Amino acid sequence: MSDSKKGNGFTMKNDQKTSKMPEIDFSTFIFSLNTSVLMHLGVISQPGSDKKNIDLLSAKQTIDIMSMIQEKTKGNLTEEEAKLLINLLHELRMRYVKACG
Repeated sequence: MSDSKKGNGFTMKNDQKTSKMPEIDFSTFIFSLNTSVLMHLGVISQPGSDKKNIDLLSAKQTIDIMSMIQEKTKGNLTEEEAKLLINLLHELRMRYVKACG
């Protein structure tokens, strides 16, 4: 049996890089979106760089995506997941307003 998985147009190989990645669950997915917004707001650097870029349109779009996820998953999240999403969205919206100010 091969150590690779085939997808639609790509192949994933089981190597050290993929085996060390954290398990993806709802919270890690939301934290990933949060990190993207923070990068777009210039709060944190781009990966592998000290460069900070501000892209308010992308920040707003990602916040809107997180809001859509919140609405579409209402009643289907654990209490912890729902609180995480509420708190992160509040913080990101405040940072966005400040960045636009």
